[in-house]
Amino acid sequence: MANRLVEMIDRQAEKYGDREAYRFCWRKDGEWLSTSWNEFKTQVEVASRALARMGLAEKDTIAICSPNTPQILITEFGAFRNRLAVIPLYSSSSQEQYDFIVSNGEAAVLFAGDKHQYPLAVNYWRRHPEKIRYIVIFKNDGLKLEPDDTVSIFWDDFVRLGMEADDTVRDLVNQRMERGLPEDMATLIYTSGTTGEPKGVCITHSNYDAAMEAHLKMLTNVSDTELSMAFLPMSHILEKAWCFFCLTKGVAIAVNYDPRLIQDTIHTVHPNLMTCVPRFWEKVYAGVKEKISRMSTLQRTAVNRALRIGRRRNLDYRRLNRKAPWYLEKEYQFWNRRIFQKLKDAIGIPNPNMFPTAGAPLSDRIVEFMRSVGIDVKIGYGLSETTATVSCFREYDYQIGTVGMPLDGVDVKIDKNGEILVKGATVTPGYYKNPEANAQAFTSDGYFRTGDAGYFTQRGALVLTERVKDLFKTSNGKYIAPQMLESRLAENKYIDEVAVIGDNRKYVTALVVPNLSQLRKWAERKGLGSEDTEQLLRMPVTIDFMMSQINEVQKGVAEYEKIKKITLLPNHFSIMNGEVTNTMKVRRPIVARRYAAEIESMYDDK
Repeated sequence: MANRLVEMIDRQAEKYGDREAYRFCWRKDGEWLSTSWNEFKTQVEVASRALARMGLAEKDTIAICSPNTPQILITEFGAFRNRLAVIPLYSSSSQEQYDFIVSNGEAAVLFAGDKHQYPLAVNYWRRHPEKIRYIVIFKNDGLKLEPDDTVSIFWDDFVRLGMEADDTVRDLVNQRMERGLPEDMATLIYTSGTTGEPKGVCITHSNYDAAMEAHLKMLTNVSDTELSMAFLPMSHILEKAWCFFCLTKGVAIAVNYDPRLIQDTIHTVHPNLMTCVPRFWEKVYAGVKEKISRMSTLQRTAVNRALRIGRRRNLDYRRLNRKAPWYLEKEYQFWNRRIFQKLKDAIGIPNPNMFPTAGAPLSDRIVEFMRSVGIDVKIGYGLSETTATVSCFREYDYQIGTVGMPLDGVDVKIDKNGEILVKGATVTPGYYKNPEANAQAFTSDGYFRTGDAGYFTQRGALVLTERVKDLFKTSNGKYIAPQMLESRLAENKYIDEVAVIGDNRKYVTALVVPNLSQLRKWAERKGLGSEDTEQLLRMPVTIDFMMSQINEVQKGVAEYEKIKKITLLPNHFSIMNGEVTNTMKVRRPIVARRYAAEIESMYDDK
């Protein structure tokens, strides 16, 4: 059987022809332009020939660092036709992260989104000129190339390479397509380890084929007449796999370029489907609760009644695939017209189908609220190493408080330590050229160690409990390696100890124990009183100074990893109190409980 993603665009163009495949808009106030399946096919063919003309060999890798844009998809599918693997990088990557990933993944051609990613690529090329054949820049918005830059071209030049290809190049691409094997690597996606050094997850065509097949069988309520929004970065495995599923299903994709503009974009596009991280729904919920709090007593009474009816109809009946009593259904439809539909319109999703949500836990309260008002927030769990989905809510009989049932064909079990182990056709064959990491990541009988702990309910749904590893995710779904940040900060003379906080939070914070002798010297130079330690640590000028020291250390760190707020502590973490181990490693659960009030104050946005 041919690899699905290699031939999929051709098959869909034959099936759908001039129907919309995707739409895109560069600017906030710009026009959304639609591209048909036939046009998409031509774009992919041209890209495949351009890549072939760049002298790339089968099984070479290329790297794409860009905000969301259709060129990412065009380039990826062009690469698949050449048996090339694609390395996706977050557009907000630091130079240090970029350099490690591009070097470790051995990329030969670099694709940059715009003027923000171009410097990352050109700086890497200057240090490794022998490794890079071309740099291709997607967006030409007046960007001036560096004077010494001899390898960079704009997207139009790349397209011209493909358009001018002769029959020899066309034949070469066709031969490569025929030689493609299921075990060929399609994506090399890097995920942070607990040491902070990323590991390259190999995702093969057979991994994607298995994932697509399983989702086609499960998501029968998704129609090819619907529209999905690509909101999460396409460097995120959830968004990448979801986009591939949408294209496989024939669902058109609206590509959102700037995630900061999602509130405007969603009101223009009105998607039926969209992958989300919990933070999106947390903001929606907070906004709704704020609006309710400003209502009159009569209005709040009506809303509360509507929510009770919505909960009964959608959770007590529809969730269990039971027909609601006629009087309940009638009242639900009344409140749906009067309140729920207005809420959906206000969010920008007047005709919602489903919204896969993963990356970090979403509170049960918010899940129940969204389900009660008729918004299908589909909770799931997965990793890059499992080609996204391990488990998710099914259409019916899902259990709130869980991450759903394991995907068909995915074998999940819990080991004696409570760790979730996964095996199946969607699981990566391993990390790229990293035998040591592979030895640690897989059991002797071939199960992947997820690093997460959990258990099964009596009905077979998976519940996540805690992280086995120190690695944690913010509520935006970004992995953070706290030990990496802590070890860096410990090098600063004003800092003695640090506990980085952020698991399931919207940003990263830290509890910081200063080096008091150094800090007092600084205070004396500034003419500040330094005798009262607690008073000194509470002074805004002291906190600002310590934050400036942390920001100096964070210069090589991606934006989402950076510590945004700190609390200064007067005493060291204690071995006697169990806050640190005998080897001075922070025991995070104990520290989180002991300093719960201080931590919560850093997330109080009032």
